[in-house]
Amino acid sequence: MDEQSTSSHKTAKIRRRTRYWLKEAVLVIIMFVAFSTLMDYWRSQDMPEGHIPQLVLQTTQGKHIDLVTLSHEKPVMVYFWATWCPACKFVTPTVDWMNDHFEVVTIALSSGDNRRLNAFIESHDYSFRVINDNRSELGREWGIAATPTVVIIKEGKITSATTGFSTPPGLWFRMLLNQ
Repeated sequence: MDEQSTSSHKTAKIRRRTRYWLKEAVLVIIMFVAFSTLMDYWRSQDMPEGHIPQLVLQTTQGKHIDLVTLSHEKPVMVYFWATWCPACKFVTPTVDWMNDHFEVVTIALSSGDNRRLNAFIESHDYSFRVINDNRSELGREWGIAATPTVVIIKEGKITSATTGFSTPPGLWFRMLLNQ
């Protein structure tokens, strides 16, 4: 075997391996997306559909927020989270960043009194508005089965919901699709 044929044989072998691993990667991505979609569907089964009830909520800073009215001006991202939630540690900084670009309201579930919650927000330098749902009553009303959960409301209607870990591009595109 000459040197050129050995080289072309190695190149062909590398191409086959690369093709194999690309196919495997695509398969894993497809399975991950399918699994994530099914999990979102399963976790959001108890969430209200369509129009949300008129809600005027009070932030930990004492300001009142009317989600329905706010969502008629522009889409609102409602983020259900908790200070003790492991996945929230990764998603919450993204939500805080999104707060600079979109309308964001967060609802902290079972995370202590306002003083404790405000100390947590301040220690992490978050700037989003927080509704304290210390007994998770709102969470139950909304059918929140897992934290974190992100719900998009537009014109008083739930248009999107996702649970668990979300990437910055994923949340960004969800908001852009609802503009």
